[in-house]
Amino acid sequence: MMAADRTVSHLIEHMPVVRGRIRADEPLARYTWFRVGGPAEVLFEPADLDDLRAFLAACPADIDITMIGGTSNILIRDGGIPGVVIRLGKAFAGIEVEGNRIHAGAAAADMNVARRAAEAGLAGLEFMIGIPGTIGGALRMNAGAYGAEIGDVFETATAVDRLGNMHTLHAEAMGFGYRKVAVPADLIFTSAVFSAEPGDVPEILARIKDIQQKREATQPVREKTGGSTFANPSGYKAWELIDAAGCRGLRIGGAQVSEAHCNFMINVADATASELEQLGEEVRRRVLETSGVELHWEIRRLGVAAQSAMKGMRS
Repeated sequence: MMAADRTVSHLIEHMPVVRGRIRADEPLARYTWFRVGGPAEVLFEPADLDDLRAFLAACPADIDITMIGGTSNILIRDGGIPGVVIRLGKAFAGIEVEGNRIHAGAAAADMNVARRAAEAGLAGLEFMIGIPGTIGGALRMNAGAYGAEIGDVFETATAVDRLGNMHTLHAEAMGFGYRKVAVPADLIFTSAVFSAEPGDVPEILARIKDIQQKREATQPVREKTGGSTFANPSGYKAWELIDAAGCRGLRIGGAQVSEAHCNFMINVADATASELEQLGEEVRRRVLETSGVELHWEIRRLGVAAQSAMKGMRS
């Protein structure tokens, strides 16, 4: 754990020499779909895999490291993220086709993987067009949409640990569950291989178009939002519970439950992360009160509150 009195300048001065970009006190709101959140104490964007591994191997062990990706399903608190935040860039965004397999870097957009597979006449990955964010995040939460999830098409993944060592992970090691995996939190995914099967390009493109149209018709895709706020409880749909609790359109400050899909929160008027988190907690309270069902956050909440005002938050 990072010492509480360590300053930004002290921390940046103790970082290893890198070939990528490393910056102190870097605003993170610009990277997030919600457009909220405080700064990273240090933000590191590695030049390539070797740069990432060397950094991890040399970074002092008492420094907290947090990984962010496409940030479509992340809420960064207003006080920012202490320690080092790592964000993978273009060097990790490649997509290649090999037979009936798709090789994708962790920073590749899920939607781009779906499109590349379609171009190659490979079926089975169309559902990825409905998953915002990148492959790394999709692996971390076993993301899914429209009846399929990452674990259904997964073959292997590569990841690097806190010491810079590489690991190859097969399905057994991933431990896929509903919106979760059993992989240690300190492993950083760097790439993955997905299986597909030959298909008819026009039919594949038609399925992709259908998913896109359904998503645009039912989700606030043009708003400052995140992915699904809460996981579906067993036997229920989160949005139905939220709607039945009278939360559709509910607002706290600049944060609002979407009218289009009430398992989405949106930033409608310069919301703070605190307002979004308070809104989510109020939704949870009302759903529990009206249905007896406890909702669990699917959105990952990272960092610290601006004034440690958010107390007693449930996970």
